[in-house]
Parts: sequence; C-alpha cells; structure tokens
Amino acid sequence: MAETVQTHPSPPSPGGIRGFVSDWASDQQAFKNVSWGKAMMWIFLLSDTFIFGCFLLAYMTARMSTVVPWPNPSEVFALNIAGHDIPLILIAIMTFVLISSSGTMAMAVNFGYRRNRRMTALMMLLTALFGATFVGMQAFEWTKLILEGVRPWGNPWGAPQFGATFFMITGFHGTHVTIGVIFLLIIARKVWRGDFDTERRGFFTSRKGRYEVVEITGLYWHFVDLVWVFIFAFFYLW
Repeated sequence: MAETVQTHPSPPSPGGIRGFVSDWASDQQAFKNVSWGKAMMWIFLLSDTFIFGCFLLAYMTARMSTVVPWPNPSEVFALNIAGHDIPLILIAIMTFVLISSSGTMAMAVNFGYRRNRRMTALMMLLTALFGATFVGMQAFEWTKLILEGVRPWGNPWGAPQFGATFFMITGFHGTHVTIGVIFLLIIARKVWRGDFDTERRGFFTSRKGRYEVVEITGLYWHFVDLVWVFIFAFFYLW
C-alpha cells in the first residue's frame, strides 16, 4: 500500500496593515545571518552615497546658476603630446585603470571563496597597484591645473566655482581611493601570510578559514569605482 504523505499548508498571509508591513519588512533569509562587518560596510556606503550625492547636486546647482561661462572640459583637461592637444586622454586612461581594478578585485573575492591564498593576495596587490596608479595620475592632473592657474576661488577659463567644486569632489574621491589602497595592502599581507587560515590574532582577522574581509574590502572598492563613473560623467563629459 502506498504511503500517504501528509502536507501542512503554509499559514495564510496577514491582511490589512499587518500584511503590508510583512511584505515590506526585511527578508530574514537575506539579512538575519549577515555578519556585523558586512552590515556595517553597507551602512557606511549608504551614508557615503548621501555625501557624494550632495556634492554632485551642489556641483550641478553651481554650474546651472552661474552667469559666467563654464570652462570647456575638452580644453581644460587636454594634454599636449607631440605638439598636439589631445582632449581627455589622461582622464580616459584614469577611468580605464580604475574600472580594470574592479575586475581584479572581483577575481580576488572569487579566489578568496576558493581559499586560494596566493591568488587572492596577488589579485588584491594588483588592485592596489591600479588604485595607486590612479591616485598618481590624479596628482599629476591637479599639479597641471594648479600650474595653469586653477584655484578654489577662480580659474583662467571662466566660472570661479569650477576650481572649488573640482578640487573638493575629486579630492574627496581621491582620498577614498587612497584609503582603499592602504586597506588592500593590509588585507593582502594578512592573506599572504595565512592569517585567515591559522586564525592569527590581530585587526581584521575573522574566523579560521573565512575570507569575508576580502569581500568587505571589495564592496568598498566597487563603490569607489562606481562613484568615479558619476564624477567622470559630470565633470568631464558634461
């Protein structure tokens, strides 16, 4: 005789305002078991999004409200190579370098999940190299503009608000990249010497066999890369 399998129907969803709250409340499967470090990183990135958003809104307001012509990005950010002014060439290289670093960071996280210590550390070091290259090129860009007369209170090409908004927003982003490079080097060193396999005591060391801190660092780095896409569009393409 075939055995009858008894099934228990799931309880009906509550109606009214309680049903609405249940539908829009946090999904426990997604958030209940999230680690403290990852949750705090998401909260930090959310707050940082508001800050960058306010900066970019202020930039748009200043640009659209000024009666003085705004500098032409193709002229301001051009490099003279072999006697020819090439517009936005440095910015294009900076963008390529930073976007490429997102790929190496994703590979580092992937190798971390596989507990491949050597490749995880190498990919993080390569990401840090890309980040340091970006900061170096940004320093060159700042030096060039300062030598050409750009200041927070004015510039030789038009609206004086250009210098203040440019140095504030790109400087704030460059600081984030610099901090990210420092943390990449710290975590890469810990991965390389096996701190996450031996559970060696120290800062940023999680439980044995867990490379979650690599993923948390990756969240920060991808955010920095995403913010640059908006800065690139606002400052260099608009």
